Amino acid sequence: MNFPDETKWLEQNQMQLSLALNSLRALLERHSAGGDDVPLTHAAQPQQDAPGPATFLEYVINLFGLSAFEGQILLLCAGVELDGRFSALCATLHGDGRRAQPTFSLALACLPGAHWSALTPEAPLRFWRLIEVLPGDTLTTSPLRIDERILHFLVGTATMDVRLRNILRPLPSAVDLPPSHQHIADQIADLWMQRAPTIRGIGLWGPEPSSKSAIVAAACAQVGWRGQVMRLQDFPVSQSERVELLRLWRREALLSEGVLVLEDQASMQGLPTEILENLDIPFAVIAREPLRDTAGVLIGFEVPRPTASEQSALWKFALNDSIENCDEVVNTLVGQFDLDPVAINAAVVDAGVHRANGDISTSRALWQAARRQARPRLEALAQMIQPMTDWDGLVLPHEQKHLLQEIVASVRQRYKVYETWGLAANGRRGLGVATLFAGASGTGKTLAAEVIANALNLDLYRIDLSSVVSKYIGETEKNLRSIFDAAERGGAVLLFDEADALFGKRSEVRDSHDRYANIEVSYLLQRMESYRGLAILTTNMKNSLDSAFVRRLRFIVQFPFPDASLRTEIWRRVYPHDTPTDALDPIKLARLQVTGGNIRNIALNAAFLAADAGEPIRMSHMLRAARSEYAKLDQPLGETETRGWQ
Repeated sequence: MNFPDETKWLEQNQMQLSLALNSLRALLERHSAGGDDVPLTHAAQPQQDAPGPATFLEYVINLFGLSAFEGQILLLCAGVELDGRFSALCATLHGDGRRAQPTFSLALACLPGAHWSALTPEAPLRFWRLIEVLPGDTLTTSPLRIDERILHFLVGTATMDVRLRNILRPLPSAVDLPPSHQHIADQIADLWMQRAPTIRGIGLWGPEPSSKSAIVAAACAQVGWRGQVMRLQDFPVSQSERVELLRLWRREALLSEGVLVLEDQASMQGLPTEILENLDIPFAVIAREPLRDTAGVLIGFEVPRPTASEQSALWKFALNDSIENCDEVVNTLVGQFDLDPVAINAAVVDAGVHRANGDISTSRALWQAARRQARPRLEALAQMIQPMTDWDGLVLPHEQKHLLQEIVASVRQRYKVYETWGLAANGRRGLGVATLFAGASGTGKTLAAEVIANALNLDLYRIDLSSVVSKYIGETEKNLRSIFDAAERGGAVLLFDEADALFGKRSEVRDSHDRYANIEVSYLLQRMESYRGLAILTTNMKNSLDSAFVRRLRFIVQFPFPDASLRTEIWRRVYPHDTPTDALDPIKLARLQVTGGNIRNIALNAAFLAADAGEPIRMSHMLRAARSEYAKLDQPLGETETRGWQ
């Protein structure tokens, strides 16, 4: 209900409600004194000459189709709560001082226009839970109490039913939408304003929950309705509890002109269709995928991600040219991060840039803010690694290092190549940077991933395969989808360590296990091709990978076993400048036939030995540490490798 002068209207409502209560009380007092019935001069009746309801009481009567008698029962129950004299009157009329609550028997005896049908469960008073029949001996002698939400509404207090307050949350405020999303919002608003009886609800499908919520919020703003969000998980299991909850919501929606938004970001395929069929008021469903068996119940809309040009426009509008080189900064952000309007506005605020008077001379704050907005929620399926190593800390042959730098360039220049130069126009698949690092354990694959993430100023997530792979059918694909969906915004580098365990070759189908294993690999191949970010896979066994998967890789970097010159360089860089050393010889140490990972282990163990002895790190400590490492590798440490170490 919207009124041009709300304060004045509330005062009028209070005055009219008081007059109606006084009139009803006078009627009861007359009846108590044994006099004839008197007309209700200010009864709960709609005013025929008024353009709309004069009070909230009249609004409720009209809204729920109450008869004059039912309206008076509702007013009587409200009077007991608002005026203590009503309780005394009820006790007098009942002839029992303990019966101070109104009853149906009292209403039938005292109020004009009484009819028995007002008592039935399907009549508006009980169906819409406007009043509550408290425990008693019979239906007519049981005490009646007005519902708390209805009482607050009658006096003009804006509140929500306490039974709904803990499971509903307000829909976020409307924001500026990209054209593709605004078009969907306009269509939804048009459908709602038509109020066609065949239109039962709106369905929004897509991976971005905030985009779908923003579209519904924009549609609600156009028609003047308020959205309330309920998670599917909060729906009661019991059928009777579900019916009661939906009835309360339907009542709430009618009172507050609200729209129920059912939200589930996993899968709503288990949502009982009868829940939607019983909703005869505007509602919306937000889910990742379209629901089954909802034809004729939902009108569905697929919500695409904002295009790069739309994101660019949103960034520029939010920034309002308040930074230097705005176009260049925006292109860099759009090239890396795939954010929706809500996240873009939040990033601008987070970075301290305001449309009115923003003043920032560097794009670093915006980059970090966008990175935080795009940061995936992968705590259960991945481990976040803080990249610490730069290019100087990575020792590789020139060819491999050059390939790594090409990977970085491919990520940095995506916007220019795909959007400015138009190469994305030929199709959206294969626009990501899927990379394979192959080589023996300890040759620097994970370290190289850290270097790349550090160079790109992005988070690095190592996927925990033990949490991803499941023995239950369909769970592995579900976990993989969660990973890629969470990382799709571009805020992270995904690192699949020991990827051959997950990306292995598809085999001949001999049993159901082979069939479902092949389905997992096939799904992964499709998802990798559509993923737009940087995914790095490492393997010790390149030949074990499926050939179809190898075809989808943009880069394959072979990490060789380090030769003597590379091992010498690794030994030279293994200790920081502040580490105390004494006569360490990198050339002699390079005789050890080990990888960079083993070199680090030997150097670390030698440092502990020296620290415990209170000495700088010497070749003698290296010898003891090397023997321990070789024993762990189950290899003999030959005399030729350690000659001259003492």
